[in-house]
Amino acid sequence: MRVISLVQARMASSRLPGKVLMDLHGAPMLWRVVERARRAQTASVTAVATSVDPQDDPIADFCSQMRVPVIRGSHYDVLDRYHFAAQQLGADLVIRITADCPLIDPGLVDDAATVLMESRMPSMGDASAAQAKYDLVANRLPPPWKRTFPIGLDVEVCTMEALERAWSEAQEPAEREHVLPYVYTGLQVRAVSPTVSVGVTPNGFRIGILNCKEDLGRHRWTVDTAQDLEFVREVYRALGSKKEFSWRDVLELLHDRPELVLINAGVRHNTVEDVDRRGLKGPEA
Repeated sequence: MRVISLVQARMASSRLPGKVLMDLHGAPMLWRVVERARRAQTASVTAVATSVDPQDDPIADFCSQMRVPVIRGSHYDVLDRYHFAAQQLGADLVIRITADCPLIDPGLVDDAATVLMESRMPSMGDASAAQAKYDLVANRLPPPWKRTFPIGLDVEVCTMEALERAWSEAQEPAEREHVLPYVYTGLQVRAVSPTVSVGVTPNGFRIGILNCKEDLGRHRWTVDTAQDLEFVREVYRALGSKKEFSWRDVLELLHDRPELVLINAGVRHNTVEDVDRRGLKGPEA
């Protein structure tokens, strides 16, 4: 299987414009995401999916400078952008990562990708995994589903077939902007182990959810606001000398320095229902 990591990035963030190229411990935040995603062992290629809008030229220029593959597509229809990029890169499986997650953990990326691959390749896994044949494996879904990993460690891995079907059938703005809601909408899950839940959607997609052994969903490690950026800068200031620090290292840091959590404690999380209204057409825009 050809596994591709796609990092979605654009300059026009509604809450913190230009954040993906803002400095984080001596390098643009986008580079921090890419270098951590590249450490995952399951992906053949890590690429950036940005838009054709001229304001995203700096992203494309930076990727070219750093020799990071970059595919450009629709600005607001991110599902179309992902589908186009995955086609261009010849993907069988697609790992979705967002450029506002500079603490993304390669081990968690590999966990999700491996579960999906084993379900599709019976010789690699046990009988139960072979029977599953997941279309999507993630370590979180947005509300109303409960997350157990900190926000900012989000990984979604799907088959090209699932992405293709979502691209051709999804109609709602949120489905187009957030890429994979069409695949998991209506999901009812049941736990099959302390760390794995499974379910099938009304559209027939089989989903696997990887859960943390302890509930850490209250932690916010993503970057949507200036407070979030200040938080991750403090984390990198403390851990950046340890080039390959893990998400467990971040958790240990916060245990030792609980005051860091207060930096962005008041920031409201976006949900799958939040869409960029600039991308809507007609009277709703």
